[in-house]
Amino acid sequence: MANNTTKKAGSNKSFIDRMGGQKFIVLLVVIALFIFFCAMSPNFRKYTTFINILDFSYYIVLMAIGVAFPLMTGGVDLSIGTGLVCYSLVGGYLIVHKGMPTIVGILAAIILGMLIGVLNGVLVAIMDLPAFLATLCTCMITRGLGSIIVGGFGISWPAAAAPGGWFRSIFKIQSGGQNIPIGFLWVILLVVVMTFVLNHTKIGRYTLAIGSNKEATRLSGVNVRFYHIAAYVICGFFAGLASIAYSAIFATVQPGSGAGFELEAIGGAIIGGVSMTGGVGSITGTLFGVFVICLLKTGLPFIGLTANWQQIITGFVLIAAVLVDILKRKAGKE
Repeated sequence: MANNTTKKAGSNKSFIDRMGGQKFIVLLVVIALFIFFCAMSPNFRKYTTFINILDFSYYIVLMAIGVAFPLMTGGVDLSIGTGLVCYSLVGGYLIVHKGMPTIVGILAAIILGMLIGVLNGVLVAIMDLPAFLATLCTCMITRGLGSIIVGGFGISWPAAAAPGGWFRSIFKIQSGGQNIPIGFLWVILLVVVMTFVLNHTKIGRYTLAIGSNKEATRLSGVNVRFYHIAAYVICGFFAGLASIAYSAIFATVQPGSGAGFELEAIGGAIIGGVSMTGGVGSITGTLFGVFVICLLKTGLPFIGLTANWQQIITGFVLIAAVLVDILKRKAGKE
């Protein structure tokens, strides 16, 4: 009887639900946008445009993967944008001004990101500060810290052909006069790994549980504070990785920048199916959501629309994604 009931419930699922729900819809949107821009602009179809889309997507995708975890706890991390720039400035300062090997600068950026993640986690999970307020404070802290360390001047990490510039080949190599975007392979690998972490490890399961019902999770014997902090540490770790990607793509990192990067990452995660109220999320969907934003950001200028239109259209896409989340939750309660 139970098996028949399960089969009946499964058969009542829509085709979209069986294909993966919201992330399937977002994938279709990515494909539709790609086809639309290719049809509307011959220049968009150039190989260099595809390379640019991937270049600009790396650091946003990495931030989005990380911030998905605080979002799934019902929180948020607003420090990842300015944090990315801060970690890049600190790492670059050690390499350029202190003569440290490139690997030291990379490790310093990642470790600093994780330390800020610990700070965010402690403020939210132990001191019970609202996540919005706590991470807004660390956003300002990282913005000021990076500027102070470099004295207000930009930092240029070693060029590809210079000693220590090997890190740029992590994301892009040249072969036959063409740039090969191998960074996308690393992104896919990280998506696969973090999908496994989310769905098959205690950190992932308890992250979702905290977002669904924090008190019930605590009463079930889970160390809620530890796993809550862990979500922010993961976010900080990926912000550190994103700072390396950013340093590899752009020639110079400017202090005081980075504000707004977090909105693109958070927006990509929400479009990809991560719920703002917590308890629901998908790393694969987050990847697709970021590409919706990157395609809009890159493609709209090719059809004569300015960056202002990109912001307006992205805003409406985010509203639609949030409405879908609300409708799904209402349907689940019925």
